[in-house]
Amino acid sequence: MQIVHKILVVEHDVEFGESVTKLLEKEGMTVAHVRKVSEAMPRLLSEDFDLVLSDLKLSGQTGLDLLRKIRASGLECPRVIMTHYTSIKCAVQALRLGAVDYLLKPFSDKYLIYAVTRAINEQSIQKENRQLKQDLQNVRHNSTEIIGESQSILELKSLLDRVGPSEATVLIQGESGTGKELVAMGIHEASQRYDGNFVPVNCGAIPAELMESEFFGHVKGAFTGAVSSKNGLIREAHGGTLFLDEISELAPMLQVKLLRFIQDRNVRPIGNSQSFHVDVRIIAASNRDLQKEVAAGRMREDLYYRLNVIQILVPPLRQRLDDIELLLNCFIKRYNLKLGRRICKVNDRLFEFLKEYDWPGNVRELENSVERAIILAKGEELDIDDFKHIKGNGANGAINSQGSETRHEPMPVEEYMKSIVQEYQHECSEMELAKMLGIGRKALWMRRNRWGLHRDKPKKVS
Repeated sequence: MQIVHKILVVEHDVEFGESVTKLLEKEGMTVAHVRKVSEAMPRLLSEDFDLVLSDLKLSGQTGLDLLRKIRASGLECPRVIMTHYTSIKCAVQALRLGAVDYLLKPFSDKYLIYAVTRAINEQSIQKENRQLKQDLQNVRHNSTEIIGESQSILELKSLLDRVGPSEATVLIQGESGTGKELVAMGIHEASQRYDGNFVPVNCGAIPAELMESEFFGHVKGAFTGAVSSKNGLIREAHGGTLFLDEISELAPMLQVKLLRFIQDRNVRPIGNSQSFHVDVRIIAASNRDLQKEVAAGRMREDLYYRLNVIQILVPPLRQRLDDIELLLNCFIKRYNLKLGRRICKVNDRLFEFLKEYDWPGNVRELENSVERAIILAKGEELDIDDFKHIKGNGANGAINSQGSETRHEPMPVEEYMKSIVQEYQHECSEMELAKMLGIGRKALWMRRNRWGLHRDKPKKVS
């Protein structure tokens, strides 16, 4: 469908104004012609125009006066000024007042069409860019928003509203994939530190020999390889929040140092005799039962009590199945934008199908499944077939051969990931497989080696 652009021509010379109007109308545009600023403004305020084409010299007020009034009214349509005068001062003034072009009379018909089309196209691109930025901001906001209206999630949100404004240390516990980091970010954004840094640290991803340097920093030359000074993660979070994910993975030596920091809030980088006071709020998280970790001697009891001032339990997805519809719609919007797809419909049967699954990987598994489904979807509707990879992987309410209802135990996440690779490795690329699992290609390659799963090499044609 062709878009018809609407142009307002403001020209005191009736003959010239009519010639411009006829020329633009021949190009398929809708054109209105007025002679004065006092006639132009009511039209602009009551109608939507894609462009204003105005002479500089008008009866009474000038084209510059029109530019001032348009800017004061907050109208966004582009403005092009026409004039016989070659004054650089006037041209600069017009551009400063919002004109997008300055045309010197006389000009050819071809050049006028070019200038008008360019101004409209540039305005359209700017409008699309603003909308895209807004969409991306919405995506970023949605990606940090806790989605759900189940009773457990409403209680969780209420707790965050009360805990956020305090300075208390918080311990978040829950299974992998439930959104513990999302909860931590919610606490940070609800606090007085919302404009400070939120520094997430995966304690399980840092090698033991590098932990002290990563957390507390070091000075140049403190050890082999220290070619420059480093502040450390704790000091990076100064004025904000330090989120210690998988806190149970901290090495014993680091547990002692972290406990001391929590007590006095002082950091001494490796190789430095000077200590630095750090103003930071600490939020820790773990998918393990930390009381059991303390009992087994893997975590210091005094550190556990220091961290466990306020404890928040994040419910697994299988305990909030009513939120699946909201989560599904949210992820569809997110990955439509990210992947450039237009999935606009969900089969009614799909919601019930997804609720029959135990979701051992929780919300993260659901998000990865939605991304995979959108990548591979053939049409604009998601159906049960797009989630066939979860069939038989621990669905609730499955019927056995005797017709009785059984409940399978949730499949471990590692086993679930292996089953995905086994089922789709011959029809998906490595990049697509990695996206499905929410990991990088190198991590996928390492898991393939561990599982003994390799692609069949193509046979040579003799």
